[in-house]
Amino acid sequence: MKIETIAIHAGNKTDEATGAVIQPITLSTTFERATDGSFPAGYIYGRAANPNRSQLENVLAKLEGGIDAAAFSSGNAAGMAVFQSLKPGTHIILPDDMYHGLRNQLKNLFAGILEFDFIDIDNNDLLQKHIKPNTGLIWIETPSNPLLKVTDIKKVILTAKAHNIKVACDNTFATPVLQQPLALGADIVMHSSTKYFGGHSDLTGGALVTPVKDEWWTKIRQVQEQGGAIPSPMDCYYLARSIKTLPYRVAGHVKNAQLLAEWLQKQPSVEKVLYPGLPDHPGHAIAKQQMKGFGGMLSVCFKGGETEAKKVVNSLKIFTQATSLGGVESLIEHRASVEGPDTKTPLNLLRISVGLEHIDDLIADMEQAMR
Repeated sequence: MKIETIAIHAGNKTDEATGAVIQPITLSTTFERATDGSFPAGYIYGRAANPNRSQLENVLAKLEGGIDAAAFSSGNAAGMAVFQSLKPGTHIILPDDMYHGLRNQLKNLFAGILEFDFIDIDNNDLLQKHIKPNTGLIWIETPSNPLLKVTDIKKVILTAKAHNIKVACDNTFATPVLQQPLALGADIVMHSSTKYFGGHSDLTGGALVTPVKDEWWTKIRQVQEQGGAIPSPMDCYYLARSIKTLPYRVAGHVKNAQLLAEWLQKQPSVEKVLYPGLPDHPGHAIAKQQMKGFGGMLSVCFKGGETEAKKVVNSLKIFTQATSLGGVESLIEHRASVEGPDTKTPLNLLRISVGLEHIDDLIADMEQAMR
């Protein structure tokens, strides 16, 4: 099936008892045993599994072309499950530009347990130099947050496989509509489902998808069940419902982002626009090869420095100054302020999650804010 059909049908199950076309929400935390002590419906306890979570995980797996998926209460919880599944002392190589929440999680919670280096992963010589005997994982995030760097997934995987190293890819910015890392050889795909999967800025979630049910995946599932960082049945229901429109929402985000990026690039007060859909973006050619579209995220740097960037962000009327991304509404923020004192993000940079408003209104709002 095509991805539009998968998105609508793989996350839903017609109710056998009533014939309800839309799967009902199962709030029960526990499930009745049969007289022989077994569980005929396959469910024991809400932390282990739930009918709504089962269907959500089914659609997540199928969207990414995987064999199984695990849903979590947040993107950070999904990332943490990967890190918790590794043996103490494992070395991880990660990009120097990545979501600061996961970067800080490693620095603050896994220091002394895991080893890690943040480097320019696209520099293959540098990547090779950082590989150690205990390197067990290379983490990719493409396009990256917030500099929109594009990683050549196939190239990194080729290097990783030569050293028997696993590769995980944060696919949040791209979504499976635009990019499928498992098809390119990745071992795990991670998502903050809070973002484009949810799409309406009203729930928090995370997900991992695997192409094989191997020993590593068994360990990740163990972390999910025994750690208990699972989404509620209600959140699973809303996520499965939102995913039905994912392909069409993403198409709108991509169209608006491309048009806004092209407009911004022409403005005299703009130093540069970071968007893979622009021909002069360093990762444009690779993005064109491994993506079906360039995404709904972009960043813009202003010639007037931090002062100009903050003036613009505080003068907008349609764009909302807020953290997060992937919702139907356009969001914008001064990213360095969010990331803290150790940020490497330029102080004149604004990150934009381009929403589904009419592009003429978005451009008009940006134009009046930049006067």
